[in-house]
Amino acid sequence: MTYEAAHGAGPEGTEEGRRLTTREAAELLGVKPETVYAYVSRGQLSSRRSPGGRGSTFDPAEVERLAGRTSRRETSATAGDLAFRTAITLIEPDGYYFRGVDATALARRYGYEAVAEWIWTGELRPEARFTAPPESLAAARRVGAALPTHSSSTDRLRAAVAAAAAVDPLRFDLSPQGVLDSARSLIPTLVGALPVAGAQADPEAGEGCSLAGLLWRRLAGTPADAASLAVLDTALALLADHDLAASTLAARVAASAHAHPYAVVSAGLGVLEGPLHGAASGLAHRMLSEVVDRGSAAPVVADHLRTGRRVPGLGHRLYSGEDPRARLLFSMLAEVPRAAPALAAARDVVATTARHAPLHANVDLALAVLSVAYDMPSEAGETVFAVSRTAGWIAHALEEYGERPLRMRPRGQYTGPRPPRPLPEPVREPPRAPSVPVSAPSGRVTR
Repeated sequence: MTYEAAHGAGPEGTEEGRRLTTREAAELLGVKPETVYAYVSRGQLSSRRSPGGRGSTFDPAEVERLAGRTSRRETSATAGDLAFRTAITLIEPDGYYFRGVDATALARRYGYEAVAEWIWTGELRPEARFTAPPESLAAARRVGAALPTHSSSTDRLRAAVAAAAAVDPLRFDLSPQGVLDSARSLIPTLVGALPVAGAQADPEAGEGCSLAGLLWRRLAGTPADAASLAVLDTALALLADHDLAASTLAARVAASAHAHPYAVVSAGLGVLEGPLHGAASGLAHRMLSEVVDRGSAAPVVADHLRTGRRVPGLGHRLYSGEDPRARLLFSMLAEVPRAAPALAAARDVVATTARHAPLHANVDLALAVLSVAYDMPSEAGETVFAVSRTAGWIAHALEEYGERPLRMRPRGQYTGPRPPRPLPEPVREPPRAPSVPVSAPSGRVTR
């Protein structure tokens, strides 16, 4: 329904008479009034102050166009073609952009915290540092200490999120500022809850140390030089978001139900642990380690192809050439002497595989070069991915909180038997044979 049909035409000859109030615009769009202002901040709507400076007014034609786009996209999403409005990341065949800025240029110049602030708020804050609240960090570490020693880093991150949520009484505050406050404390808590590698000293999380510096102590048993730490910081910034990857879609579904930010991150972590998503870097690490040990990629690539396995760390369906994230990290790793053997092995893998298929390196192979060069565990790349992508999940949650709740409700295509069916007969378990006592060597009976 158009504005004129719903409200009648405004007074003739007056510009303001043909404009909508915030409430009227919200009704036409089917959203809350605060969401209308979110559209304005994203550049999807323009506003003008009403006479007297009280409230804003909107062009009815512009609101109706946006309502039409919203309706078409949500109808498409219901039909199975999931497409959501987002102002965070644009991916093109040869690159990707955070809020319109080349993501690789941004990550090359600024650290992870500054990039996270940019994708959250659209404001660049180069000196940003995230601080873990003492009570949150203590709770996460207590829970981590109770886990088995063989627990993976993702196990520990999931436990840390739950612990941090439990001690945050404001976690249900879904206002933009409340969500940002939670995010700025959660990310360093996740890092601070991981055990320190080797015998390195560990300053308290957030005490003037970059997040990359804190994370390095959890990944490598030796201190980082400036060039190596810059590679890690850049990797964190590059991986902060990548549009609607599987884990990000899960995070948006959770946010659509108005789950708090900690639960949103838990949803993302659950999907990230799948072998087809975050765990891919571990496969690349193990392959690259074998190439370094054997001195050639040829036998390793041959083994993968002979057993029907794909060569990890190669190819990306969103890029026509080399993954731009890998390209930047490789260029930085070339300046790190210790990374030379692993980097040569990675290039050997690409060249060897090119004889079979023209695949380019992706970011998993670049992360593997870093982790192999510094004798990090094979799951190091997955840890970097999980910590970094937390920023993206929060950014998408901020967007989704401004949308109509529970809008992602596809219908199932039922393929079971048609009703009505009679009640099923109970399954009758066969009687079990009585247990036979076993005589111990001493003559005593044991069970």
